[in-house]
Amino acid sequence: MIVTTMNDIPGYTIEEVYGEVMGLTVRSRNIGSQLGAGLKSILGGELKGMTKALVDSRQDVMQRMIEEAEAKGGNAIVAMRFDTSDMGGNWTEICAYGTAVRARKA
Repeated sequence: MIVTTMNDIPGYTIEEVYGEVMGLTVRSRNIGSQLGAGLKSILGGELKGMTKALVDSRQDVMQRMIEEAEAKGGNAIVAMRFDTSDMGGNWTEICAYGTAVRARKA
């Protein structure tokens, strides 16, 4: 599956557009990571637990988006974007979205 943030794929022709696809997750922060993040924010430094959680979440939503594109018959996703937002104080929504297409090497 080709996934790109561009609106086209150099060297490929888009033969068919299947429409928007997305992968979504809502994650809650556990109390341990919140306490650690609070301490780190005072002392400074990377919040490694939070970074790992975000990386894992992005991989999860990418896989869900790819599965949706495959189910529609696509072999590529163009104009892919990530979106995140806080929901309440403890939940984070992570979404990957784009347009599923069938692309052929030119």
